Amino acid sequence: MRTLLAPVLAAVFLALPAPAAAYVDPTTGEPHASRITRSAEIPERNWLPGHRGVDLALGIGGDVLAAGDGTVAFAGVVAGTPVVSIDHADGIRTTYQPVYASVSVGDVVSEGSVIGRLAPAARGQHDGLHWGALTGKDAYINPLTLLDAPAIRLKPVDGPGYRRF
Repeated sequence: MRTLLAPVLAAVFLALPAPAAAYVDPTTGEPHASRITRSAEIPERNWLPGHRGVDLALGIGGDVLAAGDGTVAFAGVVAGTPVVSIDHADGIRTTYQPVYASVSVGDVVSEGSVIGRLAPAARGQHDGLHWGALTGKDAYINPLTLLDAPAIRLKPVDGPGYRRF
């Protein structure tokens, strides 16, 4: 019986989908975002205006973390802004700006490892980290979809300390 069951279990196990790649908030290392200062506004067409990523609160000089395991695809300056991009095994590329890189192209990074420090925002840009994600050439996605939803806990309105106004 044992010899008949083993191949069946092996076939079932191999048929299961691989677990999704794990990602974390690149400012906290947590599996959910908690300090969003500007949401993504991915336009329907790439040439339309929008915000192709999210802005996360982080002080200048703060550690910027790899959102997931991957390989550094770019570490340099684009239009005067220091940028780091990481390619992940699931085909997603994450981008981080403005970031003074502590990594180089080709470096293999682990989820939560420091990839650089937050640089000052360019004139007219929001302070904090801009984090973006692409699934292909110019196919932007909201990077928050890579994270777990935060747990929201509400207090009861009739609990201790509740006062009607």
